[in-house]
Amino acid sequence: MKSIFTCLFLCVLAFSGCRSSKPVADSRATNANSDTQTDSYHKFADQATWVLGYFTRQQINTPPHSEWFQKGYDEYLFNQDVVNKLTQIQKDGLSIKIVMGTWCPDSRREVPRFMRIIDSWQFPAEKITFIGVDNSKLSPVGEYESLGIQRVPTFIFYKNNIEAGRIIEVPVTSLEQDIVNILNKE
Repeated sequence: MKSIFTCLFLCVLAFSGCRSSKPVADSRATNANSDTQTDSYHKFADQATWVLGYFTRQQINTPPHSEWFQKGYDEYLFNQDVVNKLTQIQKDGLSIKIVMGTWCPDSRREVPRFMRIIDSWQFPAEKITFIGVDNSKLSPVGEYESLGIQRVPTFIFYKNNIEAGRIIEVPVTSLEQDIVNILNKE
């Protein structure tokens, strides 16, 4: 009975995604027979693993986050023709803010993919700002409230310090095509 309740609870959480603005109760798997997916979810649902505020890429390239980051980065196959279009876009004056939750499955899926595209484009690392949020979408960053974050991950693109566009939670077409569309204002 307990395992049925646990499965039902996990299904409800999985379908709620990263949109909820209410804090999730701290729950940990107690079933020794739980699968790796459940263990992984509970590991990242644990507040002790959350990365909050400003952080560096190196922080998600180290355990426990390197587990999901490296896997997602290595497995993402982007459209090379679209990334080639990115190389034609001038990088001067561009910057990117990435707002994510390390507890959030959408962030753990999209951020490694995004970084693979950014690396292929050879976008300067010093022009990328990472901001970690809790499951209420709050972050201990001064100007954070003005960003108006409701879902994560959110990728915000700036041209000469003026917002050019955002990718919110999931891409409309693909990450690489959405980046091209935003930067070319299509």
